[in-house]
Amino acid sequence: MANENMNPGSPELKVKGRRLVVLGGGESGVGAAILGKKLGMDVFLSDMGRISPKYVEELAARGIPFEQEGHTESLILNADEVVKSPGIPPTAPLIRKLVEQQTPVISEIEFGGRHTSAKMVCVTGSNGKTTTTMLIYHILREAGLNVGLAGNVGKSLAWQVAESNHDVYVVELSSFQLENMYRFRANIAVLLNITPDHLDRYGFEMQNYINAKFRILQNQTPADAFIFWEDDPVITAQLHSFATEAKLYPFAEHRHEDSAAWVDNDGKVIFNTPEEDFEIPRSELSLHGLHNLFNSMAAGLSACLLDIKKDSLRHALANFEGVEHRLEPAGEIDGVRWINDSKATNVNSCWYALESMPDSKSTILILGGKDKGNDYSEILPLVEKKVKVIVAMGLHNEKIVDFFNGHVDAVLSTSSLQEAVDTCRMMAEKGDTVLLSPCCASFDLFKSYEDRGRQFKEAVRKLAD
Repeated sequence: MANENMNPGSPELKVKGRRLVVLGGGESGVGAAILGKKLGMDVFLSDMGRISPKYVEELAARGIPFEQEGHTESLILNADEVVKSPGIPPTAPLIRKLVEQQTPVISEIEFGGRHTSAKMVCVTGSNGKTTTTMLIYHILREAGLNVGLAGNVGKSLAWQVAESNHDVYVVELSSFQLENMYRFRANIAVLLNITPDHLDRYGFEMQNYINAKFRILQNQTPADAFIFWEDDPVITAQLHSFATEAKLYPFAEHRHEDSAAWVDNDGKVIFNTPEEDFEIPRSELSLHGLHNLFNSMAAGLSACLLDIKKDSLRHALANFEGVEHRLEPAGEIDGVRWINDSKATNVNSCWYALESMPDSKSTILILGGKDKGNDYSEILPLVEKKVKVIVAMGLHNEKIVDFFNGHVDAVLSTSSLQEAVDTCRMMAEKGDTVLLSPCCASFDLFKSYEDRGRQFKEAVRKLAD
């Protein structure tokens, strides 16, 4: 598999002189504009908000025309093709006009993928995407491959295609990015799990979200691979509806008849593929917890399929340092551990964080933010078993307070991060863990989950001063 040119680009595609409009002036949009310019296209970029100064400089340096703080429709509706930021919903009026006049609207990943022959290792799922993507990238870099990191992490794929020459890309794909991908082909597709998330984007219809996730299988051939968690009830129920010619490599905690990775009775993680047989004691994995076991299995299978040597794979699985904002230690003060899990923007992600906490009722859990239609019943058994206090942090905490009242010793409402941290310090005792695992998006009080996590770490650091 590793010796085949499995993702040929499309040199026959006539692009020179075609008008490319890019909507969104962030990392992906600017990358798409740069690639379009290199291909000789007539490029124009438009953003409803202000474009970061660093991206303004990049566009100006390359002579790419752009506008910010508003869209000029006459300069957009005359496009031959449009690359859309994944954050722009398909229901946006301008997107509807483009679709109505049959102007193709694609993602930056779709655009970049058309113009490279590199292999694509693509990761999606409701939870664990970033950790798994970063772990695969770490393994391949440690093994000496010429590898790029793209999608929701790393640099824009299109930008790298324009100005780099990688043999392999590891790409984290959100459901938003997958919506506007049509010809793109994942040589290795990883689907970690599917749980309710972003349902406000999908008309509160779970099937619409599932359909977006399964788009990762589009265009796969018998030479390709599909890696997935075979105990995920949604994936297993939907597999029959999404046919793929790719070879299947399921993983699970306990072995099934067709498992390609599992944990044996001696506590060893077994990887069994036609390309490689490999095992490593679970205790040697750098990432702990059940969710990280699955992330490590998916990453290890991807590496096996790319013919990574056993010694290199074993070393990389053992020395990976993890991902910022995902169960990240933020400090220990007066015997209290503080954990930053700001990346937990949905209920299932919080479930995995709670699963890794001590079984004693010694966790103080910070929840809250922009609710996306959350059903907190999924985490209730773990909350009742492990959590003594919930601190709700956000502008609208009523749903959290009403749901968890009576299930823990106290549910306390706060309206700022500093108030939440101060409340946790007041309630915590030696041996406790304060866990920021919000279940919600960050946009009520913060710019992003990264901003939320960094502010949390800074507030904890100040407690030690």
